[in-house]
Amino acid sequence: MDDAGQALAWPEDAIEVGCITDAWGVKGWFKVKPFSSDPQALFSSRRWFVRASESVGPAGSVRTAGLPPLLKIVAVKNHGDGVVAQAQDVSDRVGAEALRGARLFISRGSFPTAGPDEYYWVDLLGLAVFNREGEHLGDVVGLIDTGPHSVIRVLPANGAEGAEERLIPFVAAFVDSVSLPQRRISVDWGLDY
Repeated sequence: MDDAGQALAWPEDAIEVGCITDAWGVKGWFKVKPFSSDPQALFSSRRWFVRASESVGPAGSVRTAGLPPLLKIVAVKNHGDGVVAQAQDVSDRVGAEALRGARLFISRGSFPTAGPDEYYWVDLLGLAVFNREGEHLGDVVGLIDTGPHSVIRVLPANGAEGAEERLIPFVAAFVDSVSLPQRRISVDWGLDY
């Protein structure tokens, strides 16, 4: 329920941003494994939507009950290579342990505004990739974080038999432009690369 007592609807633009890995301390704090090396979305929103993990537990069981649909975050901070957070109505270690494995989602509208020439991965998925000659190389189906830079995974859109995935470094040397409104990425990349 939200502050007015109404059930809070699942946002249409919900993006999975991390998962709860364990309790942290005895006052209801919990550890979060962010799915981004820069987890600013976790810091920008005070409403984290929750779904049960799809992983199989002991004796083949899947945990589906007992999780709140929403966590109202009262505090969040960096801790080591992860994040720790505290939510309203989670006041002790037992409550925090009950959240273990929960998948965390945030409304895309709550993400901080990206800077010039910065993009959220989720915004690049599905964009058409064209080379300088105007040839359609395919569409972005995923990204790989290699540490120094990201690599876009591009599959031909026509589903041509035997077509292989292209891996294009997402760096200025190869990416000429990104247009989110046009849903297009222009690259310096040949058909035969």
